[in-house]
Amino acid sequence: MANSYQIINEKTWEREMHCMVFRNSVEPAFCVTFEADITKFRRFVKEQGISFTLAMVYAVCKCANEIEAFRYRFVDGEIVLFDKIDTAFTYLNKDTGLFKVVNVPMEDGVKEYCALASKTADEQKEYFTGPLGNDVFQCSPMPWVTYTHISHTNSGKKDNATPLFDWGKYYEKDGKIMIPISVQAHHSFVDGLHIGQFVEKL
Repeated sequence: MANSYQIINEKTWEREMHCMVFRNSVEPAFCVTFEADITKFRRFVKEQGISFTLAMVYAVCKCANEIEAFRYRFVDGEIVLFDKIDTAFTYLNKDTGLFKVVNVPMEDGVKEYCALASKTADEQKEYFTGPLGNDVFQCSPMPWVTYTHISHTNSGKKDNATPLFDWGKYYEKDGKIMIPISVQAHHSFVDGLHIGQFVEKL
């Protein structure tokens, strides 16, 4: 069941002009990659005995949910603000080397989310269960490479405003465990300011 949303009156919306400028761009999305210190997070995940990858999906989506800019979407040509955004992530089938895309509702706690996400991923047989809804954050871990930049495929749909979150292989640096994380967002709704807010929350 889709999450609820409110329709925004563009004429009285303070972001109307910014939205219009970027909505008409050839490439309306932009991508930022940054390093994050996950030393304490990795220790916590190990102590709890939960999946690092699924815990990362939870942490990223929880922080993004707390920032209004990440919950705006285009629905049937109108601008809407969702109350809550759920999760979608890639999950590798080790037998075939192919990934499947798994949809999981956002939960209040990391342990509850990881349990539900693990069960859902294990039980899902199809690689794709259908087109992703507007009300998800898409996460795609790439734990084989410590990258400094990443780009994404482009659907060609300018009104596709679903943020994409990626992270690479973590590594040790100056006694800390660091990881590269990327955020791609639609500039009609998200600015550098909001990326900064996301980084701070994370």
